[in-house]
Amino acid sequence: MSEKITAENLIESLVDTFVEKKKSVSFFQGEKSDSVSSQINRLFGREKPVHHILGGGKSADVLLWRNKKISASVLTSATVVWVLFEWLNYHFLTLLCFALVVVMLAQFVFSNASGFFNRAPSDVPRLVVPEELFVNIATAVGGEVNRGLRFLQDVACGANLKQFLIVVGALFAGAVIGGWCNFISVIYIGFVAAHTLPIFYEKYEDEVDNFANKVFGQMQHHYRNLDASVLSKIPKGKGKKHE
Repeated sequence: MSEKITAENLIESLVDTFVEKKKSVSFFQGEKSDSVSSQINRLFGREKPVHHILGGGKSADVLLWRNKKISASVLTSATVVWVLFEWLNYHFLTLLCFALVVVMLAQFVFSNASGFFNRAPSDVPRLVVPEELFVNIATAVGGEVNRGLRFLQDVACGANLKQFLIVVGALFAGAVIGGWCNFISVIYIGFVAAHTLPIFYEKYEDEVDNFANKVFGQMQHHYRNLDASVLSKIPKGKGKKHE
């Protein structure tokens, strides 16, 4: 009996020792992973979650595929519109006229169906677009356009040569991309990127941040060489301060 108790105690002590070692190893590995993740510089100095940066509302849920059915339906609808205009060469006026014809036929059948079935005439549903919708769209678009124009004029009138060259390079890249494809394709590419890049970054943010930091480091190194050899020798103008 004593030998049995001794063997059981020995097995229990071995199991306890193994569990304690496993817990200690996982604890140190967790600390190491936390320290490594804390050392990673987030993209553009990001400190908040991606969902919060995208607004934290329903639009962020759609972009991050929180509801896969809604996100898939939105992306599918944009793809159908792009296929109609780009591949099938439909025009906006053609689709608008076809849509109005379909609506009018539906209302005509609905309004005259009561006479065929000897029923009392029923009210035909009317489509009414609220005026506030157009006002809100015009206000939002106008505000964004004015903000973009102010930014471009501030960059052009300022003395920050680096920012000026970056903006000019971005506009030149946009002009080149616009030469490759039309405006609808550019909008569709941006729409698809908005529905794929955020979710990709959220899943692989550590890998993306490491790669982006390496790329930015190389760019800063080349810019410092360019600044030391060329840009520093260009006389800087005095930018006007706007109140």
